[in-house]
Amino acid sequence: MASAYDYDDSSARHAPSDASYDPTFVPDSVKTFVAHLYRHIRDKNVFETHQMYEGGFHRLSDRMFRESPWPPVEAIAPYVDNDHVFCLLYREMWFRHLYARLSPTGRQRVESWDNYCSLFGVVLHGVVNMQLPNQWLWDMVDEFVYQFQSYCQYRSKLMNKTEEELQLLRQNDQAWNVYGVLNYLQALVEKSNIIQILEREKEGLEQFTATDGYDYGDGSNVLKMLGYYSMVGLLRVHCLLGDYHTGLKCFAPIDISQQGVYTIVIGSHISAIYHYGFANLMMRRYVDAIREFNKILLYILKFKHYHDKSPQFDQILKKNEQMYALLAVCLSLCPQTKMVDENVSTQLKEKYGDKMLRMQRYDDEAYAVYDELFSYACPKFITPSAPVLDEPLTNRNQDAYRLQLKLFLLEVKQQQLLSGLRSFLKLYSTISIGKLATYMEVDEATLRSLLSTYKHKMHAVDTDGSIISNADLNFYINEDIIHVVESKSEKRYGDYFLRQILKFEDIISTLDRVKFD
Repeated sequence: MASAYDYDDSSARHAPSDASYDPTFVPDSVKTFVAHLYRHIRDKNVFETHQMYEGGFHRLSDRMFRESPWPPVEAIAPYVDNDHVFCLLYREMWFRHLYARLSPTGRQRVESWDNYCSLFGVVLHGVVNMQLPNQWLWDMVDEFVYQFQSYCQYRSKLMNKTEEELQLLRQNDQAWNVYGVLNYLQALVEKSNIIQILEREKEGLEQFTATDGYDYGDGSNVLKMLGYYSMVGLLRVHCLLGDYHTGLKCFAPIDISQQGVYTIVIGSHISAIYHYGFANLMMRRYVDAIREFNKILLYILKFKHYHDKSPQFDQILKKNEQMYALLAVCLSLCPQTKMVDENVSTQLKEKYGDKMLRMQRYDDEAYAVYDELFSYACPKFITPSAPVLDEPLTNRNQDAYRLQLKLFLLEVKQQQLLSGLRSFLKLYSTISIGKLATYMEVDEATLRSLLSTYKHKMHAVDTDGSIISNADLNFYINEDIIHVVESKSEKRYGDYFLRQILKFEDIISTLDRVKFD
């Protein structure tokens, strides 16, 4: 007997063509898929549910629905006992497929918002006893934020909007409202008590991470995990809005220095680190950004081949490239090469070695490189407020991006002379202010101002309010003499030997696979 996620392909051959697309037609393979998925969800069979969701749904989409949507929920409802909650889940997947494969209309964007409101309303105010795969729950939150971002971009592009589309925007001004999006994510965090659960786990009173967030006591993991992933979602939303401090504050209950449930799903892991690193970059916490970018890039370097069959693989590769660009920016603004693993450093030099050298010059060409890398690697910023629809119609979808780019390049410009100052300080253990001013061709008052600026720019305020240093060297002034103290990191011989052991094991495993004639 075939498993629940292997389907007869014969109905695909009889599916209507695009020219005669009938939205009410339900192929036999789709009937089988939804019936089995419904049954596994009711039975709380997480393994089979995951296999069908992650495998079967994408295979059917590739085979039968490359250029058309799945059958509407009304057509499949009779095969799942017209179950209200399952129909909401099916529509969530239906809209996700529509966004991924086709181009949603304004009406469909609003309908997707209504479906999320209904689905999250059931989770927040109803009695949910399902166990759903973490992958699906993460995708729900991730897609919710993505569609919010997409809608903000859509409504800001006014130039080619028809009168019908403008009227739709006027009538549905509450759809994908920034307050509504933030309220749902925050409500999921609060109602799930996830922050308290994570606090109790630190005291040894919970087994949240040990059980990957699942509830094996015949309970439900849905609200708990949606609340957990909503903290990552809130970090992303606030990054899109340019409010980096609030984003990091929302994410703070998750201990990023430890393995957690967010690392189990590769999409969640990458999204969390990407937005965490970007927020720290924009707040001048370069050391934190470098540390986390290094860890995730090393992880992707070692394990990306395990995800090459995943539907998220292209997104993994894109975020990987973006984070290399952000790491290049961080290291150019705050040279901390000792924090970067040699394997990541090798990849970084191959990709951006030449551009990093140019960024150190702080001329017009350097600014162009900073502009290029920031524009390539930054999130797609959004303006949360709806545009005025009565004014001469213009596209405003790039306004938020231009503002963030302007602020970033202003920060780069403020550090223009710091690179030269740092180069001189690296050469001396002590030097008089007068002598250094002569070398830098500035007067002493200007040099003192530069030294103060260097101190300011190389320090940042941590999440808990304490002052942290980003510099790899420090200095103090005593009687007009600058005393330079270069920080020296401890040599970790253990890390070196572990890397060599891993390389040796890879060689042995490669040799074991070699077949001799």
